[in-house]
Amino acid sequence: MSATDLHRLAYQVKVRDVIQETADAVSLTLDAATGPTASFDYRPGQFLTLRVPCQDGPLTRCYSLSSSPHSDTPPTITVKRVPDGRASNWICDNASPGSVFDVLLPSGGFVPRDWSAPFLLVAGGSGITPIMSILRTALAIHDNPITLAYANRDAASVIFTRELDALARDHPDRLTVTHWLESESGRPTAAALRSWLTAAPRSHAYLCGPAPFMAAARTALEANGLDAAHLHAEVFTSLTTDPFSAAPAPVISESATTATATVELDDETHSITWPDDTVLLDVLLAEGLDAPYVCREGTCGGCAFTLRRGEVHMRENHTLDQHDLARGTRLACQSEPRSDTLDIVFDQ
Repeated sequence: MSATDLHRLAYQVKVRDVIQETADAVSLTLDAATGPTASFDYRPGQFLTLRVPCQDGPLTRCYSLSSSPHSDTPPTITVKRVPDGRASNWICDNASPGSVFDVLLPSGGFVPRDWSAPFLLVAGGSGITPIMSILRTALAIHDNPITLAYANRDAASVIFTRELDALARDHPDRLTVTHWLESESGRPTAAALRSWLTAAPRSHAYLCGPAPFMAAARTALEANGLDAAHLHAEVFTSLTTDPFSAAPAPVISESATTATATVELDDETHSITWPDDTVLLDVLLAEGLDAPYVCREGTCGGCAFTLRRGEVHMRENHTLDQHDLARGTRLACQSEPRSDTLDIVFDQ
């Protein structure tokens, strides 16, 4: 990839159908209209970055895929209307069969690696979207036991109600679905959630939803003894830059102190010289390497990598929590070297 060209990663999708999930949420089934592939290549839990043609100018937003790549269902995103959300409201009010959106290739690291472990899937509101992709995939091609814990304001707010009921009936030995409704049970505080969120031994928990809900859920699960290393959370923050525009040419310092890094990317290993005042992503792009990224501002996690050896400093971080950091996850668009040698792998 050229250091200044992101456009080859952008293509267009056409809306095949609009499904009204609730009064405030729609699912859009999509077909690739133009671009590098005639079909999507994505993993369960990943997201699409859309350019939404709002009335006062286009906005860029990330929406998780709710479909499974291992089913016959077309790639599908599910969007919930939020108060004053210009992009989500535009989609809910205007998207129709035939609508065309600019998108970037699927991205994100909220993807299970150990499909043999019991799953505790914890969703709040529209956080059910990537959780459904993981759930559908697990039921389609794996055999691990699954508990879905889904929190909403009230029964009318529950997205995928009928499908969840059907999946629970069809997989009674594998799937348990439980609901938390604020209209009946009150706010889902950490103390209140302790009796609701219980996990089998060795379980991996996947959390997605509003930040306060995920914080409460994490606290409850840790209090119940779940290994923090088995907690995985998806966090989204609205983008402030336009990832569809050409990326600025990286400026690589010639006078800065440099480190040496071994980088494993797309099953190939590269040795790079890395100035200590330059972020890793810029160095990789300047080397002509096809490093993954979306926002370049530390908010989406699309450029996440695992730091196996060495130290880095991140200029900004709006998506990784302390447990991600403890596992060695870092962001290439924000990381500067702070040791002489580093070992890095992009393993999404």
